Amino acid sequence: MYLTVNGASTYCYTGGKAFDAAKPTVVFIHGVLNDHSVWILQTRYLANHGFNVLAVDLPGHCKSGGEAPSSVEEAADFIAALLDAAGVPSAALVGHSWGSLIALEAASRLKDRVSHLVLVGTAYPMKVSPALIEASLNEPMKALTMVNVFSRSTLAAPPSALGPGTWVYGASMALGKRVLASNPKVNVFHRGFVACDRYAGGEAAMAALTCPVLFLLGGVDQMTQPKAAQGLIKAAQAAGKAVQVVTLPVGHHQMTETPDLTLFAIRDFLKR
Repeated sequence: MYLTVNGASTYCYTGGKAFDAAKPTVVFIHGVLNDHSVWILQTRYLANHGFNVLAVDLPGHCKSGGEAPSSVEEAADFIAALLDAAGVPSAALVGHSWGSLIALEAASRLKDRVSHLVLVGTAYPMKVSPALIEASLNEPMKALTMVNVFSRSTLAAPPSALGPGTWVYGASMALGKRVLASNPKVNVFHRGFVACDRYAGGEAAMAALTCPVLFLLGGVDQMTQPKAAQGLIKAAQAAGKAVQVVTLPVGHHQMTETPDLTLFAIRDFLKR
């Protein structure tokens, strides 16, 4: 469905079900050079099991208009405006990679309006190598190839989100090209990487949370290595948050490499 958020048309995938603001709502936030489609399996399941889902295309990405966010904080403000536009009093937030930082920052600002927080493939600080930032600006196809080599623990996960034997590497390459081409005015690849690299509010955001947190990590993730999430995990524990950590035997794209295990972890966490 489409919502008007900050004056721009914003696309949210609802899992094939009509949106009902009276139901518990889960907002899914994608990472750099992704869109709502990376959450297909998880959103369709939850939409058919008692939840509203809003898998958003961030502003300036694919089906959503508006200016592509240039910082985590700017994107977090967008998530707050999205909840207002949808008429949702509270929601769970699920974010992947860059989206995990956006979800974290948004949850810290929205306080009790966020019931659960799921950080998939997260790290803090989420530093991006200067070579990759430079390539994303000047040689985006080279950078896209680099990211997909680093991101994947397998080429064809059995089964995957789109069916057994899906060529996850090829599918991700095609998605990245489509997202990049969707905004001819802004290089959303470079802008997203810079936003990740510059975000400095993670520990303060974690301390401000009022909801439980699930860390859903990839054991062989080379983009956001599990050890890079330990600082956030310790900060959450030190602040007395309810923390759960699940590590899956995959790389950076849990949603397509272990779609079922990713779904079950999110589903069970939301039931808490």
